[in-house]
Amino acid sequence: MTTVQEVKTLTHFIGGKLIDGKSGRFGSVFNPTTGKVIAKVPLANAEETREAIEKAQVAFPQWRDTSVSKRAEIVLRFRNLITENIEELLQIICTESGKTLEDAKGEITRGLESVDLAIGAPQLMKGEYSVNVGGQINAYSAKYPLGVVAAISPFNFPIMVPLAQTSMAIAVGNAVVLKASERVPMTALYVSELWKKAGLPDGIWTVVNGDKDVVNELLENPAVQAISFVGSTPVAKYIYETGAKYGKRVTALGGGKNNMVVMPDADLEQVANAFIGAAYGAASQRCMAISTIMPVGKETADQLVEILREKIANLKVGSYTNPETDFGPVISQQSKEAIIAAINRGEAEGATVVCDGRDLDIVKESEGFFVGPTLLDNVKPGMEIYEQEIFGPARNVVRVDSLEEAIQLINRHELGNGVTIFTNDGLAARKFTTEIDVGMVGVNVPIPIPVGYHNFAGFKGSRFGEGHMFGPDQARFFTKTKTISERWMTGHTTSTFAFPSNND
Repeated sequence: MTTVQEVKTLTHFIGGKLIDGKSGRFGSVFNPTTGKVIAKVPLANAEETREAIEKAQVAFPQWRDTSVSKRAEIVLRFRNLITENIEELLQIICTESGKTLEDAKGEITRGLESVDLAIGAPQLMKGEYSVNVGGQINAYSAKYPLGVVAAISPFNFPIMVPLAQTSMAIAVGNAVVLKASERVPMTALYVSELWKKAGLPDGIWTVVNGDKDVVNELLENPAVQAISFVGSTPVAKYIYETGAKYGKRVTALGGGKNNMVVMPDADLEQVANAFIGAAYGAASQRCMAISTIMPVGKETADQLVEILREKIANLKVGSYTNPETDFGPVISQQSKEAIIAAINRGEAEGATVVCDGRDLDIVKESEGFFVGPTLLDNVKPGMEIYEQEIFGPARNVVRVDSLEEAIQLINRHELGNGVTIFTNDGLAARKFTTEIDVGMVGVNVPIPIPVGYHNFAGFKGSRFGEGHMFGPDQARFFTKTKTISERWMTGHTTSTFAFPSNND
């Protein structure tokens, strides 16, 4: 007898409560491993979103006036609740994203780095002070929260990216409205309960589920002071341009087409192992995943492709419930079809399919959204699979004759998120790190994602705006600085028509 799985109806989290949707519109949340619908998520309209923003706006002044040490204390309690409830969080993340348990654990760990940095907000909120700058005037600067700020997060990191976008924003005194991806809304709702248990005042953390109606209201509503976005490059560009049009502070991180350059002196066995994890982990659904490997020289390329052919053939694709699984499904049937179509076009354009993930047994037998690990050799600039970000396990080999050629190709690409070089030559590494026009650079590091206390962002079409996602720049992005000149009168003064100087 087949058991019919219950389809939950989800809510929003507004004013400290789980609130049913009012729009009458719902989206389907799938378990990518089974291909089955597991929940219905309400898609808020503009009016619902405005109501949520208004509640956040009402809650903000009290939180702003709460001492920064008290705010940090609540963030610390929230962090402890995450670790105490990690097993339940893992199940939610794996169920709605298809990630393996190991990958989900790694995501939570990286997300906690951002929370840890936010706990140190009292240090990052310090201003500057100067005594007697002129005319017995003391000058000082102080950081203040912006007000209501919004975060729009992607499906591929249900907890890490929202934590990176919001932890510091809350710690420095803002009220946050999160629009999580409608494909993975359950993690954000669970996190809402943890913020509540940690003692965060109602209205300071809000989750409004939805689609473009919510996004547009967040962009246009005058009460929203800043937008943090992570997603695809075309949408990032739209978010930045629209938000700036409405006078908001915006940081919008887009996609990446990340390269691994392999010098002839590198240990190719180590390179292959590094590439496998960096390229295919999480079904390649990472903006920092290695998309293209660039071996320098024909001999290096020939040897490396043969090593990769064998290693890729041994990768196991399947459910997160199987501890031997290396990676799971992609997020949706549409994603699966788009990835396979990209592989087909790459082959038609002249690329050589070294490893083919289109016809694995699990792909043919399962109703889940599986695509096997695919490697295409002899990929050339100009091919769609080289130029476009493929958000799935279809990876490229681009052969180059020199380090100079590799640098030129990478610098000409419109995206500049991450890049890495594998070499034992310090001069080659120095040349590479100096000349490459990419935001995050690795040397013998397969995925050069900074730790949570360093800034994270790419260059070119991978970032719009000047903010970052990780790191101390978060405190600057979510605060405004006032500079105050202050003098206390000790007697009669005379009129002056010039700025006071040190001689006054």
